Amino acid sequence: MIPQRRQLFGILAVSVMCAGLSLALWIPPHSLVRDLRKDGVTVAAKVTEVDNKPKYVKVEFLHGTRSGTRTKLWDYAGMIPDVHPGDALLVTYDPNNPHRSLPHAWVTDPPVNLPAYGISAITVSMLTGTVAGVLRRRRLLRAPVTRSSPPEPA
Repeated sequence: MIPQRRQLFGILAVSVMCAGLSLALWIPPHSLVRDLRKDGVTVAAKVTEVDNKPKYVKVEFLHGTRSGTRTKLWDYAGMIPDVHPGDALLVTYDPNNPHRSLPHAWVTDPPVNLPAYGISAITVSMLTGTVAGVLRRRRLLRAPVTRSSPPEPA
């Protein structure tokens, strides 16, 4: 069976959407870590509140020019650190926007961004399927048409 053009365009469209989603999952965490490595300020902080889901972690800076500032830690690829209220940790934050903050350990060695890896793998497989479908279609359409002769009567 020859792959239809609309099928190939559909698979290509899905792979382009997956590529966009992959970029959306890769770029923000990467740029945040890069910015914090370049201009971030590292201070000690105390965890003041943790949602039970967990959806957020609120910290209070203990030292530096922003001492006493309370803010939510930024999530990294949908992940937040596993901490409890009262815990102390080092936090690196953007001096212009303290809300852009991550645990210092995640700035020096970011955790694995599994959603981005997964979507990237799906993107590559869909794009590979599109290329394979196009090549198969070309091969089948360029092949000479052969007609089988009817079987001889016995």
